[in-house]
Amino acid sequence: MDRPDDLISGQRAGEISDSVEAAVRSGALPPGHRLPPVRALAGRLAVSPTTVASAYRGLRLRGIVTAAGRRGTRVAERPPIAAAIRIPDPPGARRLWEGNPDPDLLPDLGPVLARIGGSRRLYGEASNRPELLDAAAAAFLQDGVRPDFLAVVGGALDGIERTLAAHLRPGDGVAVEDPGYAAVFDLVAALGLRAVPVGLDDYGPLPADVERALDGRVEAMIFTPRAQNPFGSAYDARRVRELGELLARHPEVLVVEDDHAGPVAGAAALSVAPGRARWAVVRSVSKSLGPDLRLAVMAGDPVTISRVEGRQRIGAGWVSHVLQRTVVDLWSDPATSRLLDRAVGEYARRRVEVVAALAAVGFPAHGRSGLNVWVPVADEVAALRRLGEAGWAVAPGQRYRILSGPGIRISIGSLQPGEAAGIAGALAGGAAAPSLTRSA
Repeated sequence: MDRPDDLISGQRAGEISDSVEAAVRSGALPPGHRLPPVRALAGRLAVSPTTVASAYRGLRLRGIVTAAGRRGTRVAERPPIAAAIRIPDPPGARRLWEGNPDPDLLPDLGPVLARIGGSRRLYGEASNRPELLDAAAAAFLQDGVRPDFLAVVGGALDGIERTLAAHLRPGDGVAVEDPGYAAVFDLVAALGLRAVPVGLDDYGPLPADVERALDGRVEAMIFTPRAQNPFGSAYDARRVRELGELLARHPEVLVVEDDHAGPVAGAAALSVAPGRARWAVVRSVSKSLGPDLRLAVMAGDPVTISRVEGRQRIGAGWVSHVLQRTVVDLWSDPATSRLLDRAVGEYARRRVEVVAALAAVGFPAHGRSGLNVWVPVADEVAALRRLGEAGWAVAPGQRYRILSGPGIRISIGSLQPGEAAGIAGALAGGAAAPSLTRSA
């Protein structure tokens, strides 16, 4: 049988790196696998060491491999390429791993689309609808975020990616929440940036960890002010003050806040970003109005917004005006406001029910806001197996953590009354109590 390293081939740097990427994508080169030393691979392929070194450098910049000194060049633990993500999902199990909002708490788009009609938008017209910007500006201003400069982007991650690309270079350090949103980890890696994990509690990033990250030279920080995924953290006034004092000593650091849940987060909108030289607050409508509405509005400093819009102009061009008009219509509809108020209360009830049920069986959980509850466990595999056998499919915590301890994520978007007790009972069946970690 061929060895995995035998799949690495090519005579040019691009061909070598492509062969490595293909092997990683297929799983033949698994995360953590050590690639051959530069000179050894160069000898086998009959190319110069410089060619192999260039191939490895390109792979590092794309986040597919990491260089670890004497440990050599290894496949990244989270290579940012399309690969199958397998989540235990027994047939017939309740799927509490998807992270979706409750469809019954989302507005019906049919009447909206009928109302907005079929007007056409052509090249050369304004990219963003003034009424959308006005509505977003009013909401930002009400929450203490200055809306002097706004951009419309294709969702929260699109805004975050464009903001990071506008300011950072491969190799720059980015502080990320740990546990944190898996897609943010992947995005940071794909941009060739260096993730610096920061621990959490129920009120957001831990000040001591943030201070260490700042002192260790990071160029940017990505925070979630409320509805943090997967932990459920939400800022309070004290945490905003603590983080603000730390960040004030580092005015050059870019701060990006991902307010993805917006009005259904179940916590006040607070921010540490405005007033800085480089900042952005990104608000998506995916959790409040529906995941298929790929739209977010971001506020930021003039340089950031200008660069984001400039890059957008030579790429996607603009966010669909069908989406923009749909969001404007929904935001102006009193029925939507009533539905969002109902969603806030219902999601809060579900979070409280799950956290209380787990606490009753000895599992302290976290879910101060948002659509997820984070449960520290002693053994993720065992916890997933117990829940799966009882008909509950939840997300393994490994996808969401870097240095923090093991856990599982339970999404409460589709949770029904009374189900929390069944989840807690299944998890507690023969389970060892989790040990506390720095993020618990």
